Amino acid sequence: MSQQANVYEGQVTRTVRLKYLLFLPKAYAKSKRTKWPLIMFLHGMGERGEDLDLIKKHGLPKILEQTEDFEFIVVSPQCPSDTTWAAETAALDALLSDVIATRAVDTRRVYLTGLSMGGYGTWHLALAYPERFAAIAPICGGAMPYVGVTDRIAALKHVPVWAFHGAKDQVVPLAESAVLVSALKKCGGDVRFTIYPEAEHDSWTETYDNPELYEWFLSHKK
Repeated sequence: MSQQANVYEGQVTRTVRLKYLLFLPKAYAKSKRTKWPLIMFLHGMGERGEDLDLIKKHGLPKILEQTEDFEFIVVSPQCPSDTTWAAETAALDALLSDVIATRAVDTRRVYLTGLSMGGYGTWHLALAYPERFAAIAPICGGAMPYVGVTDRIAALKHVPVWAFHGAKDQVVPLAESAVLVSALKKCGGDVRFTIYPEAEHDSWTETYDNPELYEWFLSHKK
């Protein structure tokens, strides 16, 4: 006598929790039809925790505290203190989906950038969801361990990348960015690499203060 196994269908829902800052351009409320470019910014290790003011110490959130004239929606999540961005890719993807669903985002112009730990997070998130982004700009980051990462770097072959690093960085060595840039070039990727000869770990201030970065972002659409 044959027996038929019972087969069931099910669904699991995961709840993620990330605190974040959301910046909207000054003219955002003036037109309901305008779709805006979006930048997701990932902070460094020192800004993890529960205090959102920490995120304003460096990078885009610091700049946005000083200006209203910025023509991007900017979402700046805060990483919990007991983890890193590389482990939070699913949560970041969920946050991005929520912002796109609830705000007037031009999905052809979604960009990603981050510094230090956020530079690592930029590489990892883009590798996990390359279809999300029109361009990425990792700053003084990398993707340790390299095992498996350089093998998968071809996933970013069609995602423009502009990487930045300080030549004298003693916190995250220049080689961390260089190995990924080299691997991406070998597979035909669209990649630029800016090395600041005299910069140490802070290669982000000069980068985010440069209008060319934002012009470069906007020159790319999906």
